[in-house]
Amino acid sequence: MNRGAFAPLRLDAVRIGVGGRALILPLTFDVAPGECVTVMGPSGCGKSTLLAFISGTIDPAFVVTGRVLIGATDITAMAPEARRVGMQFQDDLLFPHLSVGENLAFALRPHVRDRTERRARIEHALAEADLAGFARRDPATLSGGQRARVALMRTLLAEPDVLLLDEPFNKLDAQLRGDFRRFVFDHAAERGLPTLLVTHDATDARAAGGRVIDLAWPLSR
Repeated sequence: MNRGAFAPLRLDAVRIGVGGRALILPLTFDVAPGECVTVMGPSGCGKSTLLAFISGTIDPAFVVTGRVLIGATDITAMAPEARRVGMQFQDDLLFPHLSVGENLAFALRPHVRDRTERRARIEHALAEADLAGFARRDPATLSGGQRARVALMRTLLAEPDVLLLDEPFNKLDAQLRGDFRRFVFDHAAERGLPTLLVTHDATDARAAGGRVIDLAWPLSR
């Protein structure tokens, strides 16, 4: 089922609480294909928890109501691997025991079985990231910016329907941060992915160029 082609991400009356305390009040909004919506707020306000709910990895200690939909498909009760939700974290999380190319191959979907096609997809992803010829490189030999680009291409090779960005620019210096922001937002827009960014940095929100939802208490939107 290719439900995600040009389908919006929708949060429908999502409320998150923990220990009897409301962390996120009922929240409803759509993210259109190719749009990037930014969720802002201070540490502890529930930004990353919201992404965990969308991706299906939220800790059971949290009490959640509401729904997550991609297009007309309700994914709220689906297993994480069935949701087709891609995630980019602060850390690149590359596998140190695999080469750059093997890291990318790990993300390819099961239907991509032909060895020639798999190699072509990996080479194309590396070319897009300005890393042509890096397939056999050890990730430890890459710069921080190069590792971040490989991590994003690995996420995109999994063919997600939605892209979630959990403060992915925080650990880069100022120059790399600006370059990688543009790289991420351009690739997400080109693929028509609904993209949700969480950050506490207003510069990231301005670079994303879309709507901003503030989770600071009291909730404003």
